[in-house]
Amino acid sequence: MRIRLGYCPAPDGGFIIHGLAAGKVGSGDLEIELISATLPALNDRATRGELEATMISVAAYPYLQHRYVLARCGVSFVASGRGPVLAAREPLSERDLETASVAVPDSTSSAILALQIHRPGIRTRLIPADKIAQAAKMGLADCALLPTSDTTMCRQSGLYCVADLAAGWARQSGQMPLPMTCFAIRGDLPDEVRLGIETALRDSIRYALAHRGEASAFAVQCANGTACWEADPAALGTYVSERSLDMDAPQRLAVEEFLRRGHDAQIVPNALPIRFVGS
Repeated sequence: MRIRLGYCPAPDGGFIIHGLAAGKVGSGDLEIELISATLPALNDRATRGELEATMISVAAYPYLQHRYVLARCGVSFVASGRGPVLAAREPLSERDLETASVAVPDSTSSAILALQIHRPGIRTRLIPADKIAQAAKMGLADCALLPTSDTTMCRQSGLYCVADLAAGWARQSGQMPLPMTCFAIRGDLPDEVRLGIETALRDSIRYALAHRGEASAFAVQCANGTACWEADPAALGTYVSERSLDMDAPQRLAVEEFLRRGHDAQIVPNALPIRFVGS
């Protein structure tokens, strides 16, 4: 059976799928076609169920739950100090954010949901992903939401870190990691097909973890020339660990709490209980 699997190079999509792309892991009876696209494009295609499996923003799942279930592997979490960050060309206080405008790359990312939970009602302005930092520097917006940057990269770009959203989320949630991306598999596929796709993804992640240099080099190659990727190549794969092979109870709770708070704030539809492959 032919399976179209969508992935975004940013931040760790290329790292995760390297084993499959390089033919280092098998996929059983499934013929997997890898499709690279920006995360907003993948989120959009998922609204129509165009891909049998795809990387999506965790924040987009509430809009996709009628079509997709979540894989139990490949979820990307961000810890405090690793971004995403809210950046500005001059220091701003939390109070300044009450009237500030923020340049954002898309409206369906987990970073923007984290921003809206952190600062309800904040004004946003859509700017192309590769122009976000420049928008803040040139005064087109008061701040820029940098989804894949950390506080150090923010300073190196000549901007001030106004808020580390992962750190803010950790304070609000009792030190939970911030969920960013995940893989979704179409719910109308037979159970054995969904499990086969999940197994292939898990094997690809396991290969990448065992061959980090090789997988990181492939991820850089995937990301070159894409407007969706701004992270330091040295940081590739840092969001992927042994815990990426299978979500444990605390990770599932973090995803559920993130989406619950988004729904309680009337930002996203209710997505609970989340449906996972095999459940």
